[in-house]
Parts: sequence; structure tokens; C-alpha cells
Amino acid sequence: MPAGSILVADDDTAIRTVLNQALSRAGYEVRLTGNAATLWRWVSQGEGDLVITDVVMPDENAFDLLPRIKKMRPNLPVIVMSAQNTFMTAIRASERGAYEYLPKPFDLKELIAIVGRALSEPKERPREPGKPEDFDAIPLVGRSAAMQEIYRLVARLMQTDLTVMISGESGTGKELVARALHDYGKRRGGQFVAINMAAIPRDLVESELFGHEKGAFTGANTRSSGRFEQAEGGTLFLDEIGDMPMEGRRPHSDQDRRPHRRRLQQGSARPDPAGPVPRGSVLPA
Repeated sequence: MPAGSILVADDDTAIRTVLNQALSRAGYEVRLTGNAATLWRWVSQGEGDLVITDVVMPDENAFDLLPRIKKMRPNLPVIVMSAQNTFMTAIRASERGAYEYLPKPFDLKELIAIVGRALSEPKERPREPGKPEDFDAIPLVGRSAAMQEIYRLVARLMQTDLTVMISGESGTGKELVARALHDYGKRRGGQFVAINMAAIPRDLVESELFGHEKGAFTGANTRSSGRFEQAEGGTLFLDEIGDMPMEGRRPHSDQDRRPHRRRLQQGSARPDPAGPVPRGSVLPA
């Protein structure tokens, strides 16, 4: 049976009651409060193994409280729930160190699963809180369930260096998602380089992506940096990668494949394998 003490803060009595019943049935010890001051007192006294808190409470906003919690107890998981179901709410929750963001209304089974995962995972190093000026613009809007899931995924991914596949019909905002991952992620200080893969002729795919050295082929009079190198320390967005020429996707021989495989496994590439390799996030779409 699960074991752990959960601190729940929400000014809505009905929500506190529902969470208390669900968490208690799952075997957790639950403490309830309707204000941030009591929650902060419990946390500062070392109580609780996990916090579930609403964003807007009568005495203080959870986003103002979160940095203090993470500073005092950096390994205490905090799950943030909110009826303000916007992209920036999810981003703020992640930037301020929340373990997970749940838009209201949410599924209780999902909450119980998240609580169990948070309590069983090894503790991570605390993230550096975001700065207020980082949240001036809102690149994504929408309150539908599908958009809420996108917000949560983006908030989780922006703290990683993973390669991300963004799929969707033309015009659905794939580049907006890619830009959000870059602008609010770890690589915001680097360049965002976008390239339409469908518009590149087959014979120029390798040169466009990885560049070439002077004299590499007829007409290569100067060294040219590829898009991977241009995106060093930032993000490379490979747009319409599914529509690029088939011949450009697949090297003709295993000998051709080796340098591409090595470059991509390293995260990025220069035209020549020698020398330092720049690092960048790759976002194929």
C-alpha cells in the first residue's frame, strides 16, 4: 500500500473534500488547508512528502510561494493545479519548480498516478526559477483539453535536451510549438534555426544540414556552415521533414550512413568529423 503524507492547499472546500477522499483511499495520509500561509507553515516545519496546491488562493499566489518552498526543501515534489488553463500557467509552474501541472478539472486516477510517480522517483536537482520578464509574450492560446495536454508536454520538455517530434496537419502551429520549446527552454540563449526540408533539392540535403569544406565538391570555393552548426547551443527546427525527397532521407550505402549516424548521435554536426561538435536541440516536424 502507498505510504506518504500529502499536503493539499485549495480554497475550494469541494475540491479539498474530493482530493482527501481519493488520496486517503489510495493509502496516503492527507492534510488539508484553504490558504497558503498554513501550507507554508507545514512545509517550513518539515511536514509532508508531497504538496498539491491550487494557484490562486486568498492570501498568496502559489507561483510566489513555490520558489520559497523549493529553496527551503528543494526535493519536495509540488503538484500545481489551476483553473487558469493557459500555456503560460503550465510554463510558470514548470519554471518555478513544480513537479507537474494539472489543469482543472482533472482525472483523479491521473492525479493518483502522478502522486505515486513523484514519491517513487529519485529526487532531482532543483531547477532555477524563471524570471518575470520571461513570461511577457503568450505564443500559444486555447483552453480545450487537447491544448491543455500540449501545454503540459511543452512544460515538461522545455527542461530537457531531448530531440522532439512535432506532428500535425499543415497550419496547426507546429512551428509555434517549436518556438515555444526554444523560447522558454534551456536553449533560449542560442539561435532558433528553421529549415523547410521539403524545399531542399535531394542533392543539397547533406550540404544544407551539415555544411561543407572548401573544395569538397566542384564549385565549393569557400567553407559553408550547415544548419546544425548555425544552431549551435540553440534549436534546429526541421520543418516538413515528412515531405522531403525520399532520396534525401536515405543514404545510398552503409558507408554514406556512418557519418550521418555519428553526427546525429552526437546531437549536432560540423561538415568535418574532426574538431569540437556544437550542441543543439533538434525538432523535426
